[in-house]
Amino acid sequence: MMSSFIIGQYMPKDSIIHRLDPRTKMLIVFFFVITIFIADGVWSYLILLIFAILTTTLTTIPVKYIAKGLKPVWWIIIITLVLHLIITKEGPTLFNVMGWDIHQGAFIKGAKISLRFFLLILMTTVLTLTTPPIAITDAVESLLKPLKKINVPVHELALMMSISLRFIPTLMQEMDKISKAQASRGLDMSTGKLKDRAQAILPLFIPLFINAFRRAEDLAIAMEARGYRGGEYRTKFRELRFKRQDVVVSIMFLLMIFLFCLIEF
Repeated sequence: MMSSFIIGQYMPKDSIIHRLDPRTKMLIVFFFVITIFIADGVWSYLILLIFAILTTTLTTIPVKYIAKGLKPVWWIIIITLVLHLIITKEGPTLFNVMGWDIHQGAFIKGAKISLRFFLLILMTTVLTLTTPPIAITDAVESLLKPLKKINVPVHELALMMSISLRFIPTLMQEMDKISKAQASRGLDMSTGKLKDRAQAILPLFIPLFINAFRRAEDLAIAMEARGYRGGEYRTKFRELRFKRQDVVVSIMFLLMIFLFCLIEF
């Protein structure tokens, strides 16, 4: 499961979403996330869901690949929904399950939170799947460029963000290798009491942290060896430029936001 984790990975394709300027994609995702937390009605969520599904379809990335890569997220969404059904006691009782009363308010609130989380993860995953890490770094630096006037280290922040995204799949692969190696040595993490399972996880995290620090040190040494000195006086190999397709997609997104505002307000 960890080897197929796709958050932070980039899949090269020739779709319209891949060809968009990374700044356009980041701005759309940013305002889409804000819209997610504003949405409250059924039709509002339906509009956001249709937009997210349409965007995912336009990437030409197989749906099965995305669904398989988001398998860990599905479990988090299910647990979130179940917790709301158990804890929240609002509205009339819909039915009873094993002595627990499931209320209407709990179901509605759990469904909203779960859908918000799903849309948030889906759109950010589409962003990383269709945008190389270097392009994300350049986009963040370009969008935050005005903050340089107040001495904010924009380039360093963008670089940290890009490295973090790049190392997510790497660390997941390391975790998968370590878990298989420990399992071959007789480590059992699937049976026993909860306390025993928690103790069995320690042999996984210790080598994972050691490898993570080792990779960070190797990366720092490699950057110093290549003369990296931050963002001052650095030029770009690829200059970011807005194209006609960016304008068209931005207009479509604004129309979606306008329709959302008409329904919501």
